[in-house]
This record gives sequence, C-alpha cells and structure tokens, in this order.
Amino acid sequence: MAEFRYEALDIEGKPRAGRINAPSSEAARADLLDKRLFATRLEPASDADTTPALAVGSARLKPNALGLFTRQLATLASVTPLEEALRTIVKQTEGDKARAVLTNVHGAVIEGRRLSDAMALEGASFPPLYRAMVAAGEGAGTLPQVLERLAALLDRQAEMKGRVQAALAYPAALAAVATLAVAALMIFVVPRIAEQFADIGQTLPLLTRIVMALSHALAAGWWVLLLLGAGSSLLANRALKDEALRRRFDAWLLGLPVVGRLLRDWQAARLARTLAMMVASRLPLVDGLKLTLPTIGNREIRARVAQMADDISEGASLTAAMRRAAILPPLLVAMAAGGESAGRLDVMLEKGAEALEREYDALTRSALALLEPAIILVMGGAVAMIVLSILLPILQLESLASP
Repeated sequence: MAEFRYEALDIEGKPRAGRINAPSSEAARADLLDKRLFATRLEPASDADTTPALAVGSARLKPNALGLFTRQLATLASVTPLEEALRTIVKQTEGDKARAVLTNVHGAVIEGRRLSDAMALEGASFPPLYRAMVAAGEGAGTLPQVLERLAALLDRQAEMKGRVQAALAYPAALAAVATLAVAALMIFVVPRIAEQFADIGQTLPLLTRIVMALSHALAAGWWVLLLLGAGSSLLANRALKDEALRRRFDAWLLGLPVVGRLLRDWQAARLARTLAMMVASRLPLVDGLKLTLPTIGNREIRARVAQMADDISEGASLTAAMRRAAILPPLLVAMAAGGESAGRLDVMLEKGAEALEREYDALTRSALALLEPAIILVMGGAVAMIVLSILLPILQLESLASP
C-alpha cells in the first residue's frame, strides 16, 4: 500500500484535501470517486513533506487568455506530446503574467504531474470546473476532445458577454452624456438666469419656482448627493453579501417583466452548455451539476440547481428534477426530456442552449431598441422643462408690459 496526498472537489464543488492509502494512483482515484470526491491533484505523500497541498500563483490568466490557451492546447495536444505542446505555447505567449502561469504548469507537467494537477497549482487561473473537465479527459484518454469542447464553451461565453457589452455601450454613453448636460444646466446656467428674475417684483410661475429650487439645491449640495449615492452603494453591497438577503433580491430580479426573463435565459443557456459538455465527457450528472454551481451568478437559480442535484442523487431523472425546480425555461426542460428518452442528452442540451441564446439575443435587441428612444425622450423632456421654466417668466413680463 502506498500513501497519496490529494486535492479534490466534493459534490458541492468545495475543495477537500487529505491523504489516502491505495495500491496505485488509479486505485486512489477510484476510492475517492466512491467517496464522492473528484480528484484534481493526486501525488505520492511522504512524512517529510510539509508543503501545502495547493499553491496558487500570484499571476492570473484573463478570460480571453484562458480561451486562447485552451484552443491552442486542444490543437497541439492532438498532434504532439503534452509537454511539447505546453512548451510551444509558453514560448509564443507574450504577456509576462500569462507566461509565468503557463511556465509553472509546464514545469509541473515536466515533473510528472497530470495536467489537471499542474493546473491546480494555478487555481486562480484554472477554475475547479475547468480542472475537473481536464481530469475527466485525462482519465478517459480524450483530452484533446475535452479541451476542444472547453475552448468552444469559453469562446461562446466570451462572445455573448462581448455582444451584451457592445449593445449596452451606446445607451450607457447616451445616458451619461445626457445626465451631465442636464446637471450642467441646473448647476451653472439656471442659477445665473434666476438672478435676472430676482428683482422683477412679480410672483414667478410654479414651474419656474420648482426648477429654481432644484437648481439651488444641486448647486449648493451636489457633493452631498454624491456622498449619499456612494454611501448607499456601499451599504447595498454589504447587505447583499448576506446569502439569504441576496437570494431574496435575486428572486425579485427574476420576477421583473423583462429583466427577469433575460437573466433566466442567460443563466439557463450557460447551464445547458456546461452540462452538455460534461455529459459528452462522461462525467456523472450529479457531479456536473455540483461543479456548475459556482458558475451561476443568480443565487435563486443556484439554489434551485443545487436542489436538482440532490433530487438526481436520490434517483430522479434530470427532467423530473428540472420540473420540480420550476426555474428553468420550459423549452429547455422539454428538450432535456427528449434527449433523455432518445439517449442524446448532450446533443439536446446543446440545442436547447442555442435556442435560448437566440431568444436572449432577440429579446436584448428589442429591449435596447426601446431603451435608446426612452433615454432621449426622458432627457429631452428634462431639458424642455428647464427651457420652459425660463421662458414662462419672460412671457409673463411681456404680457405685463404690453398696454
């Protein structure tokens, strides 16, 4: 019997570390799987060894760099040995931080570690779900195929994120410029004009008095408003760190008419794509759901997916668990049911993700198409009210001066 030191993830995706006795590393991995632990690092242990089980590097790969690395490694690993593929990628990597991360991974592979174990040394760059997929590919002898799926998943996620950011850039810039323009009018222009009406001896129109009062308040206390805004943001951020409160807030977001549907479709599409990849890689469905949990941003959806994993571990099918969770789009549930009955769950989950992404894109375009004119109308109305509040006293004076 040999003693091995391990780093693993439990069915909830939490890291675990310890030692295990087994005749070989393969037997140790099998024993860990029996204990519902998915090994991300396994190596012979010794009593003299006092180094930490997991050493996380100080540098970190950015998401686009991780996607590029995965794509390159998937291509090279299919035609060259892994060590040579890593050495080639390290040579052509330009950023110092990225090169440091990949150099550490390459060095660990040279020392004889599995690729997933080497990536665990740079846990900040390679998430647990990523390492679990790599470990599954190594165990099944399908590492290039798994890396190809990971690269496609990362590319698709980056594409969706970039498309959303690009779509929001113009409305955000428009709103910021319009807000600054209105603020400048209220703080610098209106007070000067108000001085001209100070000695006319007539009661100013109600709209003019309201606008001038707001203008004086903004001119005198704009910094107070900034402090209140910053303080409110800090308090809200601290309050949302409480899991129970954050879950209620996320559930409230899901109940909003348009925003809730966008959030649900976005998270459901990511979940479906990740599950499709893990099912295609022959990972257990329960483990796939547990490892997917950290990638779900909405706490309400995350809690429902965790309940799905518990239901499946108790013997329920994926479709039954989805229906009981009552949080995923009906289209995805129907496609998962068809995939389970036909034995093509990964294919149907992938198609479901594509359908949800198309629906998400269409809904996003429609919402943004209405958002831009809405911003223009609101800000144009604000400017019109300011101009009207200035014109009304002038018209009043002209009417008084006329015979």
